[in-house]
Amino acid sequence: MNEFIVHLTELFTDFGPIRSRRMFGGYGIYHNELMFGLVADDVLFLKTDKALAHEMSEMGLEPFRFQKGDTLVTTSYYEAPPSIYDDDDDATRWAQRAYAAAIAAKGAGNR
Repeated sequence: MNEFIVHLTELFTDFGPIRSRRMFGGYGIYHNELMFGLVADDVLFLKTDKALAHEMSEMGLEPFRFQKGDTLVTTSYYEAPPSIYDDDDDATRWAQRAYAAAIAAKGAGNR
């Protein structure tokens, strides 16, 4: 397993059990079978809603983007704040917020 994924599993211990699944050359990060994060090139991106995306953008964090044909697609996943790697409580808070956004998106029928 990818070392970064192992690190994330340890990082989110206080949040609860997570699992990863390979997808599109990266990994989806799941809690209770709901994807709340994704990893691309060893960078963690967290699921956002409109308010959380705005907050993260204001922090200078970038959304995950990928090329689909001639189109650059911007997703609702934003780069995780660097502080989560140094503070377990901060990691838990951000995971909870991303998971809440994933629950809300699922309820709204969004992916």
